[in-house]
Amino acid sequence: MARLDEGSPPMTSSSQTRLHVDPSRLTPAVLTPPISKSDAQRALVLAHLTGAWPLPEIQREPEHFLPADVRVLRRGVEALRLPPGTVRDVDCADGGAPFRILVTQAAVTPGAHVRLTGTPRLGERPHGPLFESLREALGPSGLVLTEGKPWPVEIRAPERTGEPVFRVPGDQSSQYASSLLLGCAALYLRERRPWRVEITGTLTSAGYLELTVSWLRRFGFTVEERDGRFEVADYRAPERTPAMPGDWSSLGYLLLLAWRTGGSVERADLGSAHPDQALVRLVERAGLRAEAGLNSTLRLVGEARDGLVASGKECPDLLPTLAALACVLPRSSTLTDVGILRVKESDRLEGIRTLVDAVGGKTVLEGETLTIHPPPTPPRHFAMDSRGDHRMAMVSATLSALSGAALTLTGPECVEKSFPGFWQQLELTGARLT
Repeated sequence: MARLDEGSPPMTSSSQTRLHVDPSRLTPAVLTPPISKSDAQRALVLAHLTGAWPLPEIQREPEHFLPADVRVLRRGVEALRLPPGTVRDVDCADGGAPFRILVTQAAVTPGAHVRLTGTPRLGERPHGPLFESLREALGPSGLVLTEGKPWPVEIRAPERTGEPVFRVPGDQSSQYASSLLLGCAALYLRERRPWRVEITGTLTSAGYLELTVSWLRRFGFTVEERDGRFEVADYRAPERTPAMPGDWSSLGYLLLLAWRTGGSVERADLGSAHPDQALVRLVERAGLRAEAGLNSTLRLVGEARDGLVASGKECPDLLPTLAALACVLPRSSTLTDVGILRVKESDRLEGIRTLVDAVGGKTVLEGETLTIHPPPTPPRHFAMDSRGDHRMAMVSATLSALSGAALTLTGPECVEKSFPGFWQQLELTGARLT
């Protein structure tokens, strides 16, 4: 199959490229995920701040196998490293996390002048609480943060700062708090005084903030936590640069493919702090269990005997993957706290419902709870439009393999955002792609 993903732009709902997936002759294979997108983004910023730039592991990774969001953030950090007085223009494409991280890093880089742009969909996603937190903390010191409609977002950073605290609500996205906490690390190194983030309300996707805290500590920062306050209080350089794990969001698709084919996956670090590692625990209710092998290999074994239960507060990016598995389980599954799915790269809540409907299943949405009833028998074929959302594209292909139903997918190129080599990994299982 010709490469669909290398160098291709994110797809939109109007894209006409179609990929046909034939899963009729699957065989066992050892599958490899990319490096973790979430881990790499945090590590890139911390390497920049602490003098460990560039990160050797990311430098060694083949460019075409790096998730697009990692490439976006790396370009953004490289722009911030340009000499003072340079106007930095950074295209964030469709990267929500890179954009939010770079906004804060630009705001805490003394004298920086940065113009950020992105796709229309990225411009529609909520960023207001992050902007307001930065304005509150740094505006009195001279921060200028100008919003276009929606682009560009232009930032002129102040040379000095005031009260060492960022305040932000936690109910929309943990990315705001993670971005600000990475900003606290930058400010601590610059001023040698503690900076903190104060979170109001209940924090959504708390695991991602804990991942940020974990990386700060690996890079030598002391982070103190208490009652919704996270303070960067000290720094001591570590003896070595921390290693980069495989991406647990990508491992979710690969583990299910390996379960279906009798294969295994590599780079599965069970000691990772990534929230999507919850898949290993969540599938146990359905009758599956993880078996670890040598050199960080892992496989799922067992026979499905029940449905799933999972929450968007714990692992929102994993819910579409679990929804695909739910379609081949013998009993109904329940996903809770699903409202957060509406503000991702696409409306993933509607994407899940469309996917379940496409294979003959049913969904019932009651408030923040989605119940998935699997189809009595899978169809011979189904069709899906990725609508430019990398996760919905890969979830559709995963369901094709799990169910044995052929798939016609519109807009397959968007997997470049997080897993550029996904289609090559799927081919290793024997799936035929045309």
